[in-house]
Amino acid sequence: MPWKLARLDADRAAGAARVFGMDPSVALKTALVLLGAYLLGCLATGYYLVRFRAAQDIRQTGSGSSGATNVARVLGWRGFLITLSLDAAKGALAVYFAPRAELELWAVWAALIAVVAGHIWPVQLRFHGGKGAGTYLGGMAMIDWRMALLLVPLGIGGYTVVRQFTMAGLIAITLLPITLGILGYPLPVVGGSGALAVLLVLAHRTNIREWRRQIRLDEGIRTE
Repeated sequence: MPWKLARLDADRAAGAARVFGMDPSVALKTALVLLGAYLLGCLATGYYLVRFRAAQDIRQTGSGSSGATNVARVLGWRGFLITLSLDAAKGALAVYFAPRAELELWAVWAALIAVVAGHIWPVQLRFHGGKGAGTYLGGMAMIDWRMALLLVPLGIGGYTVVRQFTMAGLIAITLLPITLGILGYPLPVVGGSGALAVLLVLAHRTNIREWRRQIRLDEGIRTE
């Protein structure tokens, strides 16, 4: 009978949750929060804003991203601010609701990872969205504004080395988990920020390739 199979599957899921030391109700709550965070991230603000205002697919313009910087190429600074604000709000909302579901610290970070993943790889847009920086910043500021503030000196230090804003931001995001570890933050914080750094580096891999290509070109010009 179908209902018996469904009950068997539920029993197996509950058993698996107990094996991993998690109460089944908590496991279900955690799964729902993470799914909700991913779907929230899939609300591609820049894509829908440009569709509505300019009847264009922003992913066919500029960098191919649906993020705020690319939206600015079509809608100007107002489009940039609207997109950045709403993208940041997605990250903030994801981590706002996670602790209110009485989830542990690691699950709060998992919710931020899920919402950033949804922003970068939205299912309804065939997994082609933005690059996650705005959503990342909104979530980080909601978890602890002091951690978000640490990105400023790290980014300034990165800019003095590479002289490129996007790469300086990626350096800051990559160095943040190391900095948090040195400052004595708990493992879920260090691990969560590290996982987010990996996601954002993956999302910006074309920017990294372009930066490396430009360096080679500049070196070639200097040697001529």
